[in-house]
Amino acid sequence: MKKNNLCNFNFEKIGKKYFISNDFGNWLIISGEDFNKILKDDCCEKSKIYQSLKDEGFLRDYLDFQGLSRQLNKLMPFHYGGPSLHIIVVTLKCNHNCLYCRAIDHKSDFSKTNMSFDTVQQSINMAFESPNPNITLEFQGGEALINWPIVKRAVKYAKAKNKKVKKNLIISVVTNLSLMDDKKFKFLADENISVCASLDGPGFIHNKNRVYLGGNSYDLTIKWLRKISKNAQGKKGKKKDSLPSALMTTTRYSLAYPKKIVDEYYDLGFGGIFLRPLSPIGHAKNVWSTIGYEPEDYLKFYESALDYIFKINRNKGKFVERSAAIILKKILRKENPNYLDLRSPCGASIGQMAYNYDGDIYTCDEGRMVAANGDTSFCIGNVQNSTYQELIACDASKLCIVSSCLENQVECFRCAFKPFCGVCPVHNYETQYSPWGNIADSDWCRIQKGIFKIIAKKLQIKEYRKIFESWFE
Repeated sequence: MKKNNLCNFNFEKIGKKYFISNDFGNWLIISGEDFNKILKDDCCEKSKIYQSLKDEGFLRDYLDFQGLSRQLNKLMPFHYGGPSLHIIVVTLKCNHNCLYCRAIDHKSDFSKTNMSFDTVQQSINMAFESPNPNITLEFQGGEALINWPIVKRAVKYAKAKNKKVKKNLIISVVTNLSLMDDKKFKFLADENISVCASLDGPGFIHNKNRVYLGGNSYDLTIKWLRKISKNAQGKKGKKKDSLPSALMTTTRYSLAYPKKIVDEYYDLGFGGIFLRPLSPIGHAKNVWSTIGYEPEDYLKFYESALDYIFKINRNKGKFVERSAAIILKKILRKENPNYLDLRSPCGASIGQMAYNYDGDIYTCDEGRMVAANGDTSFCIGNVQNSTYQELIACDASKLCIVSSCLENQVECFRCAFKPFCGVCPVHNYETQYSPWGNIADSDWCRIQKGIFKIIAKKLQIKEYRKIFESWFE
């Protein structure tokens, strides 16, 4: 191989092999022998590894700059798009006392925390100021259905406004489903509103994590998930898990039951499950000693669940683990999955905004949760007296952008998973008291890198890679 023809690359050892990547998002998994040859510029030009390096943009003499530029734009198209996700908190009131709630201290008085119609109007108006052609309005709480009259009026207002501005508008409601009834269900179905609920697994886990002050949280959740799912399947063009969506959060009590949690989602007819670690942000930080865990404990749980999901795919048909699918869409397809937590810079302000019940606007929902603990560092304005330009240009927005750009992170800029990863400045701030944090000692990094390494290990097995690829068919 021609001396000094090798482009800069990053690497991570996975077992006896190496995962190498470049800034264009190309990657290879190679043997230790080939890795040593690369380091010594000792690859025969007729060898398989040389051809692979050439094809994947690792050799200077063979760089297709136009093609690589198109690929990079496909992988990271979001830099100038503007925020697409707008989280509107219509109330802080809630009838649950979830162990891991990050936004609410249930000892506080929330009697005056319902969003007014004027505030929800101004929030929607601000959301439509984004230059992004794709806008998602996500109404949540607290428990969003507690302020149901405002949700209904907000939906009608947003749709009427969109007839003029003509965005690609998606509206969703995040709810624990305890206050759902036939009238609300009919309205949501008729208006094609997505419903997202939490489901942490079987009843004994869900009810442990999500304490319902009025009875059995699990029973009500399952009842309405089934009904909404059945309604979705009856609509033409809807995939079986398009409505509703369900999210699980992993607490210390979940770690011993990966199979039971996966089975719960499969048996309900969902097309997959989104396994999510718990984050010590907002009020959840105050109870971390009770429900938290070490990153290694989560990774053991995650890999066990993923192996079981492979078994389901092998024996029963396609069933997707969504956090892996997000990463694999970047790795295998070189496409952006529009997941705001894993991008550089992160989605704070430039990918999402969160509107609190009082009209205060935050860089993201996590930033709002920090404010729930009395720290307004991530507040960027208010719907009554701020302009869109002021929100984007304010110090908090700029700080999140700069601190979450991986090239500015000492450990991240040389990581093999950099083209596919991201950092959360709010997580860094809450756990390490700085938006930059110390990534080398970050639980966020330990979990994310651990997941990347698990996926890279599985990609070396032909059967598993075939299953991964089938998730996008």
